[in-house]
Amino acid sequence: MRRLLLTGAAIVALAVPANAADLALLLGNANYDRMGDVKGVDVSPKSQSGLKQAGFDILDMSDADAGEMRTRFRDFVAEAQGADAVVVALSGRFVHSNSETWFLPVDARDGTLPEAVSEALPLSAVMTVLAAHPGKAVLLLGAQETEGAMSGLTTPGIGTLSIPQGVSVLRGDPKQVAALISGDLARLDAPLMRTAKQAGLAASGFITPDLALVSASDGTTPPPAPIKTPQVDPAAPYWDLAKSEDTIDAYQLYLQRYPNGANASDAKARIAALQAAPEQQAKATEDALGLSRDQRREIQQNLTILEYDPKGVDGIFGAGSRSAIARWQRANTFDDTGYLTRDQLTRLSAQGEKRAAELEAEAKARQAEIDRQDRAYWEQTGKGGDEPGLRVYLKKYPDGLFADLAQERLDAIEAARRADAQSADRGDWDAARQTDTVAAYRNYLSSRDKPAFQAEAEARITELQQKNRDSAQDARAKATEDALGLPSIARQLVERRLSQMGLKPGKVDGTFTPETRRAIRRYQTAGGMPATGYLDQSTVAQLLAGAIGFR
Repeated sequence: MRRLLLTGAAIVALAVPANAADLALLLGNANYDRMGDVKGVDVSPKSQSGLKQAGFDILDMSDADAGEMRTRFRDFVAEAQGADAVVVALSGRFVHSNSETWFLPVDARDGTLPEAVSEALPLSAVMTVLAAHPGKAVLLLGAQETEGAMSGLTTPGIGTLSIPQGVSVLRGDPKQVAALISGDLARLDAPLMRTAKQAGLAASGFITPDLALVSASDGTTPPPAPIKTPQVDPAAPYWDLAKSEDTIDAYQLYLQRYPNGANASDAKARIAALQAAPEQQAKATEDALGLSRDQRREIQQNLTILEYDPKGVDGIFGAGSRSAIARWQRANTFDDTGYLTRDQLTRLSAQGEKRAAELEAEAKARQAEIDRQDRAYWEQTGKGGDEPGLRVYLKKYPDGLFADLAQERLDAIEAARRADAQSADRGDWDAARQTDTVAAYRNYLSSRDKPAFQAEAEARITELQQKNRDSAQDARAKATEDALGLPSIARQLVERRLSQMGLKPGKVDGTFTPETRRAIRRYQTAGGMPATGYLDQSTVAQLLAGAIGFR
């Protein structure tokens, strides 16, 4: 069986265990349900013939939905653990944020951040698998060139990729990727750079002009006559490469190959030196700033609204916060130490304030449009005061501008109906209201031919059924809010901000009432977030952006 070996001027081909396997994952999504088709995608059996002849096991799927992509990727992760060389080819639609790129399934509703996070395949997960095969990992990305504006917090296309050491990435359109797979990708000793260039793809990551892709014989060609050469240390090329690059990744690659090599102790010592010097200096610089816990919370809030998730807004800089700071530093061309300087803190604060102002303006514009549509709908339905119109309005706008007024008028209609209803009918209705279950209201409706409170019973059945459907989602949202551990003063800040925005959260006392939940839902709707009525990290960061911490 042929093995995928990436070889270059500073690296020689190494012996591969006889039982090692080569593995390829090919996913091509062309026919999207809601987002328009993609041309040129091809992962057909015919296009895979070269890989199969080279001895690759292939996991493939065309037009995969979210569930199918998860299953295929799960299989790939499991099989890749025993693989020697791995190739991943993804063709279709992509979206990206500041810190991540996702490959979309064909049943994606849109390219927004919630849809990408919940349904799409993150390239960081793919990179994690490929990173376990340094020097033997290739990622092919075929993306349709799409001109489009941001969709909430995401942008169409492939963003900036964080490529692990030893991973080669080739990018182009789906037709170019298909041509490379069916052409010279798996041809013996074909230089990867040249074949990629001929196919029109751009190369990045671990790649040099003379890098070969497929090498080593499977027995179909006679081996060359042995040449007598002096014995050399097989680890020498890796050590020479590590010394020339003088990076932590390069020394770690040497140690992965030769943990007991002649230069192993030198490699470990150099790694420790490289890790210690800049990190200690960076840490001392940040310590000198004397950041309070409130200031650290503000930093986490700014990172959150700039889409660098610190995994919490608690004023404690753990691994999540350090990683988010490092990602922000890379994006702003600073050394990614994970520790802030005064100049960086000033820039981060300015960016956070600017983005907070943009988000507030966007939310105000969305809320103005929502209110305009709300008023127009009220004019056509509930304003006349008739019962069907009021119920139609409340069904569409349960948290609307006129929701309280609509409910007051319905209560008045019910009160009038009670006065006119017969005593037995009134009693049955009161009993149903006290039990307040779908079964109780259905029993009431079946108790007589023309029940006086038929409209109220049917409306309440609809409300309870919707509540039952939403209960699991509400439980998850409540658990997320509880995990934030917001103190009472922070909850009061939230209520005060909602009140300043005219969203009527009720009394500012740190206790979240139904009025508070409705105000939060209205804020989330205006901000383009899932309208759960419960707080999460993103909602808190955007809502309190510009506030002076949690005091």
